[in-house]
Amino acid sequence: MKPYDLQIDIDALTDIREIVDWYNKRVPNLGSRFQKAIKQQILKLKNNAYNYNLRYSDVRCMPINKFPFMVHFIINELNKTVIVFAVIHTSRSPEVWEERNKPY
Repeated sequence: MKPYDLQIDIDALTDIREIVDWYNKRVPNLGSRFQKAIKQQILKLKNNAYNYNLRYSDVRCMPINKFPFMVHFIINELNKTVIVFAVIHTSRSPEVWEERNKPY
């Protein structure tokens, strides 16, 4: 099976950048470790997006190993694309990303 294309929304990139900055301010290089972990895991979505269960309507979530965050994404079968639109702390409400009103 051909891998899916991967699209990372600007809001998700902003989420990642803010998390990396927050971790780096607390512990040297922890943000870099988070960035490496999330990059490795997001790349896996190209071949394994369906391994993650639906959480909200058509939104799937992937936990980040060793960090309390979830990658929120959808699969667009028509375009064969995985769209990552949020990286949210597991303690936060789903309303955080629902308010973004992205037309996926």
